[in-house]
Amino acid sequence: MKFESIIGKTIVKIHKIDCDALLFECSDDSNYIMHHYQDCCESVYIEDICGDLNLLIGSPITMAEESYKGGEQSDDGHVDSETWPFYKFATLKGYVTIRWYGTSNGYYSESAGLYQVDTDSKLWKEFIEDAVAILTPCHET
Repeated sequence: MKFESIIGKTIVKIHKIDCDALLFECSDDSNYIMHHYQDCCESVYIEDICGDLNLLIGSPITMAEESYKGGEQSDDGHVDSETWPFYKFATLKGYVTIRWYGTSNGYYSESAGLYQVDTDSKLWKEFIEDAVAILTPCHET
């Protein structure tokens, strides 16, 4: 789904699973996972979060944008392509930029996706069950 689809939603809880995913629980009982499904010959992960994720909690999302830097072939001989996807979210309280980093052989996407899921879905349960040991609310990290 497009990142803009979350505009107007009020996030009530955010969980970070390692550097692999962010889980957003919203006041209208909708739930979102920001994640990249890894394939062979690639590595995509959250490299940095600029801003306080708590600024996104309790106030409607007013901005959700994605942009990219890179996507070119690197010259170091180790990576064929590298990309820095930036995902910017804002509320009236402030904004946060989530920077991912992706490398691949050039044949795969190096960006994250935003997926709306039902808490009863297999996808949501797999994230929660597989990551229960490392699931932490972002305000505690």
